[in-house]
Amino acid sequence: MIATDEDALICDMAQYYHIYRMRELPVKTLAVLAFGLPPDSRSKIALSPVDVSPQMLLLATIADRLGVVAWLQSRDGSHGRNRPPSIVEAIKNARAEKKEKDVVAFSSGEAFLAARNRLLGG
Repeated sequence: MIATDEDALICDMAQYYHIYRMRELPVKTLAVLAFGLPPDSRSKIALSPVDVSPQMLLLATIADRLGVVAWLQSRDGSHGRNRPPSIVEAIKNARAEKKEKDVVAFSSGEAFLAARNRLLGG
């Protein structure tokens, strides 16, 4: 969890266990406490494939299913057109798009050095 998002783990330790200096704990104790965090904690969400809590994902699934049931009762649904968009798919795609934006690629070493110099002000 530390390697994935250390700040999230620090916040979770403070929120759930009132531990403000987690580095002073033995590693085994820290691991046990981290394992015991609830599924909707920052650290557990950072490790999950989506950026929302399991409860939010369940609510989105319920809304999707209810939307499909209502759509099937409509004229569009009986003809198989204008199906409502999936909230769950939108949540999953948001995480994928966020990851794609974090990736920066360079065509050459010179392009990398030029970008680095721009960021460093050189």
